[in-house]
Amino acid sequence: MPDSTLPQSGAAREVTQKRSLVTELPGPRSRELAARRDAAVASGVSSLMPVFAARAAGAIVVDVDGNQLIDLGSGIAVTTVGHSVPAIVTGVQEQIEAFSHTCFTITPYEGYVAVCEALNRLTPGDFEKRSALFNSGAEAVENAVKIARRATGRDTVVVFDHAYHGRTNLTMAMTAKNMPYKDGFGPFAGEVFRAPMSYPLRDPLGTDGAAAAARAITEIESQVGAQRVACLVIEPIQGEGGFIEPAPGFLPALAAWCTANDVVFVADEVQSGFARTGRMFAVEHEGVVPDLVVTAKGIAGGMPLSAVTGRAEIMDAAHAGGIGGTYTGNPVSCAAALGVIATIESEGLVETGRRLGERLRSFLLGLQERFPEIGDVRGRGAMQAIELVVPGTHTPDAALAGRVAKYCHQQGVITLTCGTYGNVLRFLPPVTIGDELLDDALSVLAEAFETVR
Repeated sequence: MPDSTLPQSGAAREVTQKRSLVTELPGPRSRELAARRDAAVASGVSSLMPVFAARAAGAIVVDVDGNQLIDLGSGIAVTTVGHSVPAIVTGVQEQIEAFSHTCFTITPYEGYVAVCEALNRLTPGDFEKRSALFNSGAEAVENAVKIARRATGRDTVVVFDHAYHGRTNLTMAMTAKNMPYKDGFGPFAGEVFRAPMSYPLRDPLGTDGAAAAARAITEIESQVGAQRVACLVIEPIQGEGGFIEPAPGFLPALAAWCTANDVVFVADEVQSGFARTGRMFAVEHEGVVPDLVVTAKGIAGGMPLSAVTGRAEIMDAAHAGGIGGTYTGNPVSCAAALGVIATIESEGLVETGRRLGERLRSFLLGLQERFPEIGDVRGRGAMQAIELVVPGTHTPDAALAGRVAKYCHQQGVITLTCGTYGNVLRFLPPVTIGDELLDDALSVLAEAFETVR
């Protein structure tokens, strides 16, 4: 894989695909902006990195002091195809010159329809589908629930331990972790039931996917009753909860139970979708066909867009005017999404993500052999993680995760933490990252363990 697998556009051509630190981090200009930020921005809006971005290309973010950082976070799985990709830049420029907004529910436009056509084609299942577009992942999740409730006439939503679905009132109720997402923001929406997740590292020995699914189903049926459940919403690979990949067989068993009980199976692919895991959608790894698929993040390469796609008879259950919004399916965001899809398909980035995953996983498994603090390596494609524990136990070590991430940040590598216990390091590089750049970033990760463990 070359250093830059996709062409760049405009000023982005000036950004070499190399890590380069010309000041300490943060540099003087970032410190100036941080002072302005403290005086102007609400303290509840936090930032991981101490630097301010000036431009970005490929897998490199350039800060306002000229430092070049390797991006292993992709804006939390958003810039999957890389920063400043021509098909996206050109599409956005052309669309905003034509018009930036009319509101699809007032004066519709072709871009919205074209994105829906593409989603209907790309998502799993060969049945007739419909799509609806929204702004954020949380908004799309909430609308998937609304649609499922309308289609079934039921009210209960089943979610899972360690889940993250958003920050609206309903999606906070659906999200498991209290801090920082929910603390002090209640009361939350009702009729949300949380079932046990398949968590191979922490499940009792011998709990395979089928057994974990049976455990969850037993709790749903005994504590809620299948006849009350409108939908079951699950991330095929959990995101903020720790990149938890359920044991094989877990998702198919849940999907089969949903089918048998007329429950809408909703795959929340907000973080795992759009070529992130070596498949277009993570749920495809086990051949599961959801009734509804929720997408966002990587769908539009940084522009705000999300969607719900699924069976026509379910999607069409909502009455006219029941879903939508002023900015939902904004034309500029739609142009960006069409550029993302064209890039993924023309450049074969699903396969590129799979190969990247093999390379990344091989390195992480080798790192695990050297450092017993790495209790687990998991994930798929360009969505992988390591869970850090006290050696010889499953006790989470969030402090070590924080020290490793901070070391990487100081050396110019953007690395994210996550997990219910705060002890997971997650890796979400653009699938287009070059081998040399990835190797450099991973060498910094190895140095971090050698230095701060």
